[in-house]
Amino acid sequence: MIIDAWIQHPTLRQAADPMMESLRRWTKTPVPTQEMPVAKTLAILERGGVDLALTSAWSAPQGALISNEEVAGFVAEGGGRLLGVGSVDIRRPMQAVREIRRCILELGFKAIRILPWLWEVPPTDRRFYPIYTACADLRVPFCTQIGHTGPLMPSEVGRPIYLDQVALDFPELTIVAGHIGYPWTDEAVAVATKHENVFIDTSAYTVRRYPAPLVEFLRGHGRHKVLFGSNYPMITPAKALEDLDTLALDAETRALFLGGNAARVYGIESGGLSRVAPCLR
Repeated sequence: MIIDAWIQHPTLRQAADPMMESLRRWTKTPVPTQEMPVAKTLAILERGGVDLALTSAWSAPQGALISNEEVAGFVAEGGGRLLGVGSVDIRRPMQAVREIRRCILELGFKAIRILPWLWEVPPTDRRFYPIYTACADLRVPFCTQIGHTGPLMPSEVGRPIYLDQVALDFPELTIVAGHIGYPWTDEAVAVATKHENVFIDTSAYTVRRYPAPLVEFLRGHGRHKVLFGSNYPMITPAKALEDLDTLALDAETRALFLGGNAARVYGIESGGLSRVAPCLR
């Protein structure tokens, strides 16, 4: 089973936001003029051999670019192929905590994702701590972005070393750090090695662009720590994986990377049905 740990089914609102203009240098796509049907995303996942994808909401200072309600709608249309990941406004801690509980307990989402660069503060900022508490209490992963940004926003807040302090303060919290962490990949590997509950996903990078330290980690003691992700629609899963054989992974490592690690981290059973966390039974 292949599980894509990071996609977005984009709304027109998100795709047309001015901050996304710089990304179009890389994707070479025009500004969209109409909403994308969920069926198109499902077809692209199918072409990439993806069985399940975690599709994320986007909460930003300018508002919800992809709302939790919209993600819930995408999941409902997804025929079991899409799993929801929520997002919240970190400026309103009590509202954020209530929304996290709603996302997990009512909407059935699998995780919460917040991008520090959108808020221009590092993940050690005090406003993140109620989010971590809620995720740890509900036993769901907190997902975030590490490394430099595609949009023209400050990258420094994505340094992986910030997550060292978060993991020390919240040892019960599972953290999935997406986008590899370049140019600080060594930091990402060090933090994931140090902390049992810190993981890395490869979203926003094709296989041929994986930094050597990450490949070495994946082949060795980090085989249980790295998850495949595409960051679709920026990169399609098929494009992200087209050079997979060049990694020369053994069968066990390949299976863990493509889906086994994500299934364990997000509590996904082999049939795609989510297990119920013990604290929620």
